[in-house]
Amino acid sequence: MRIIRAKDYDDMSRKAAAIIASQVIMKPDCVLGLATGSSPIGTYANLVEGYRKGDLDFSGITTVNLDEYKGLSRDNDQSYFYFMNHHFFGKVNVDPERTFLPDGTETDSDKACREYNRIIENVGGIDLQLLGLGHNGHIGFNEPNTVFEAETHCVDLAPSTVEANKRFFASVDDVPRQAYTMGIKTIMQARKVLVVVSGRDKAAAVKAAFFGSITPQVQGSVLQLHSDVTVVADEEALSEL
Repeated sequence: MRIIRAKDYDDMSRKAAAIIASQVIMKPDCVLGLATGSSPIGTYANLVEGYRKGDLDFSGITTVNLDEYKGLSRDNDQSYFYFMNHHFFGKVNVDPERTFLPDGTETDSDKACREYNRIIENVGGIDLQLLGLGHNGHIGFNEPNTVFEAETHCVDLAPSTVEANKRFFASVDDVPRQAYTMGIKTIMQARKVLVVVSGRDKAAAVKAAFFGSITPQVQGSVLQLHSDVTVVADEEALSEL
């Protein structure tokens, strides 16, 4: 595991975007695993700027997102499809036919998860997976558990995750209580993993995930077993190390 110290959120975003940009330049038809939430917004902004300057070409890439809320349609402004279109897909030359997310409108959880597993297999797996880190150490929506779930599954969101996400909704009652998420096995099979973490409120999670015991109670801790992980974190997120 390689840890890159960034001065602040903007510096973290620039450094993370440079790593993704290198992947795209070196392999123009790569498969990127993408994340949502506040942590990667700056990373996407830097990638968009690289595209606008003519330095980056996303026309050959394929993307698979980590997760999607169950029950939200793609036109819902809190869906992760909407998020990705707003922050990245709609601002670069990525082919919409090669951007994939779990189907949040599919009420049959087994069917939705089975279909998403098939998509990831058909695109040949993930070259670089971008991750954030939750306050409880979750990656994707893999919440603290007694086991590491292998593949795409439907998860009940932890109260702490609902609380953290309520800022994006009109009220806490509007926050979905379930989501479809890639499993730990799928994430661990990515050839490279890039984690972005910012803020003092994530410092305890960073310490537990990357320097604590490997346990499903801190799902991110499993990344200690991956052979190619880069963590880009700002000074505040690294303050407990």
